Order: sequence, then structure tokens, then C-alpha cells
Amino acid sequence: MHFCDYYDNLFSLEKQVFIIREHKLKKEVITVNIAILGFGTVGSGVYKIIKKANRQTQNLHVKHILIRKNKKPDFPEMTDSIDEILNDDDVDVVVEVLGGIEPAHQYIVEALKHKKHVITANKAVIAQYMDEFTKVSRENGVKFYFESSVGGGIPWIQGLERALRIDDVNKIKGIFNGTSNFILDQMHRTGEPFNDVLMQAQQLGYAEADPSADIDGLDVANKLCISVDIAYDLFIKPTADLPIFGIRNITEDDMAHFDQLGMTIKLMGVSHQVGNEFDYMVEPTLYYGDTLEAHTTDNYNLISLHGETIGVLKFMGQGAGQLPTANAVIQDILDIFQNKEHLKREFKSTFKYSANLTKHSYIVRSEIDCSTLFKKFNPSVRGDYLVVTDIPVGEMHRLMKQVLQKDETAFMASLPMKKGGAAK
Repeated sequence: MHFCDYYDNLFSLEKQVFIIREHKLKKEVITVNIAILGFGTVGSGVYKIIKKANRQTQNLHVKHILIRKNKKPDFPEMTDSIDEILNDDDVDVVVEVLGGIEPAHQYIVEALKHKKHVITANKAVIAQYMDEFTKVSRENGVKFYFESSVGGGIPWIQGLERALRIDDVNKIKGIFNGTSNFILDQMHRTGEPFNDVLMQAQQLGYAEADPSADIDGLDVANKLCISVDIAYDLFIKPTADLPIFGIRNITEDDMAHFDQLGMTIKLMGVSHQVGNEFDYMVEPTLYYGDTLEAHTTDNYNLISLHGETIGVLKFMGQGAGQLPTANAVIQDILDIFQNKEHLKREFKSTFKYSANLTKHSYIVRSEIDCSTLFKKFNPSVRGDYLVVTDIPVGEMHRLMKQVLQKDETAFMASLPMKKGGAAK
């Protein structure tokens, strides 16, 4: 055979092998069939991104969309039958974005038992049932992922899990709620009253018609519980016994006073772990103007962790919104089908909750004289406010419940630490 003919034949053979391989790869491409439960803000965002078929989402396909009974379907994928979805063997992933506890809890459990992976953005149901969902998913050999439930489009859960591969995480702190942050930021910038800014938030779609979960700290409580579950490998539910204080009672006069002090207020979720104990709190907190927290504006979130070797890591970004949250949902879908495992937690930690593990100093505004109530903690009157010094967090929240029984308009905020550790 001529030398050139040999190489021509070799090239032709390699070309044929390449074509065969390419054909086999095309045949092996798997379409991921998805059912979306709920078609509100997040559900429609997931549908929108998948329909765009960009980058690695090209093999994702929405097969079903669950809608309310007797609602007229707008798309051919829509159905009001959960059984149609559960009994469809072609459905690989169920995306639950109904919100609330029931029927979301029931649907998630049933989907897992029907051997379908489940992804949810529903922080309320995860905070109540994470241990059950984790157990049922393992028993049925499927995944239960929830990146979008905390921090919206911020990769907070993923970042926390990565840190935990190496470190013990002993502190979590964050602006977990974009609605409350928007309200506080707008009040700070404009001097407008709370109710006026709340109405703006509702008009912009940041706040629900019933904004209680956002302004009373319940949404932060759910997200902090989920974060604590992962960080400390235990299961804790948000309950009325936990120290949770929201921003419902803040006034424009409070904001002006804090501004005069050179401080900005944020609604924070915080947890520390020390030895065999951990604490947990949701409360308005004051920050000096040179901090990153003070400069987290609009509806943004800022969440941080502290690990033994990594130190402090902070994650900032859109904590809510249609497309950022939907983006996080789809990242979880891609993780499942690219075999990217998430951190496995057993919830077998022996850590004990201690309400009074840490101490803070607080500023209190009330129409009643509550100095006697806080007499053990060196209270001092400063204008219209009372400063309570170095009080255990759990005790502070317990006493504020007593204040609120007599003055339902009372407000409190945790004071920042001075350089050197003492509270201002």
C-alpha cells in the first residue's frame, strides 16, 4: 500500500469512529422530565428559564404543571391532578413551589415515595419537616434538594455545605429576608413611615398581601432553622419559644434617632455554637455605617458563616425574586443529573439549645417605664430610649414579651459592639 493511501485510510477510519461515537453520545442524551407544583412567581420563573433552553438546560423538559382545582389551564402542560403527576413514570423531578405547609408537605412525601427527586423553594415546609424529607428520600433512593429556599439566587446552602466538608461552622449570621431589608433601607433613605414603605413593597411584589412572615421575623426564623440544621447536623423547628422579634413596630422617629447615632438597622438571624451548646435569635440589630451589613441595600441578602480554618465567608446577592430563585431551583436539577452529591446530614448531633448562651446590649423604646423590669442589667435612660446592658439574649426576649403585653407598640434593637468588645 502506498504511504499516502495508508494515511488516507487511517483518517477515514478515525472519521467513521468519531461519527459513531458522536451518534452514540447523541442517543445517550437524556431528557429530564419535570413536574412543577404551583405556577406562581417561582414556578413560572422555572418554566421560563427551561423554555429558553440555554446552556445546560437544553435537555430539561416541563411535562406537567400542577394548578388549582377548577382553574382553567393556560398551557397544555397544566393539570389539576396530583395523581396524574405521581403516577407518571416518565417524571424524573418534582419541583414544589406551592408555598405553605399543606398540601406541600403531603405532595413532597408522596413524590419521594414514588421514586421522584424533589426540589423545593418552600422554606416554611422544609423548616418543619426537613428530617422527614431527608429520611424518606434516602429510603427511596432519590434526592431532596432545596438550595433556593434560603437566600434565593445566592448559593448559600452550597457554600455552607462546602465549608462543612472541612470545617466545623460555629457561627451563622445574616440578612435573610429581602422584604424587611427593603423596608428598612427605604425608611432610612426617605424618612417615610413604616406603613407607607410596606405598601410600596407590596406594590413592587416584594411583600405579600399578608406581610406577617416578613415583618414579624418568621421568614428569617425558617431560613435560620434550615441553616442551623445543616451547620450543626441537628433538627430544630421554628417555634414560639425561640427568641424572634420583628420590625412591625419600628417608626420613622426610631430611624431618625439611629441615624443620628451613625447606625443603620437590619433584621438579622444569628446563631452561635460554643462547646456542646448553640443559640438562635432573630432580632433587629444596629450596625455602624462602615460595615457591609449597613451597606446591604434594597431587597438584597447578606449571609455569613464562620469556620475554623476558612474564617468568615459572606454571601451577598438577590435573596428573592422570580428569576434568581428559579435559577437556584434549576441548579439543583442539574446537580442531580450531573451526579453532584450534596452534603449528607444525619441530624444526630448532641448539641443543646441554650437561649442564654450569648449576651448583647439593647436599646428599648416603650410608652411605659420598664426600667424596673431590666434593673439587673444596668438600664440607663437616653432620651426616649432605655439602654439595657450585657443581658442574655433569651432573657431579653422573655422580658420584651412582658413589655409588649402592656405596650403593643414597643420596639427593641440589639446594639453593635464597640471595638474591644463592649456594647455602645
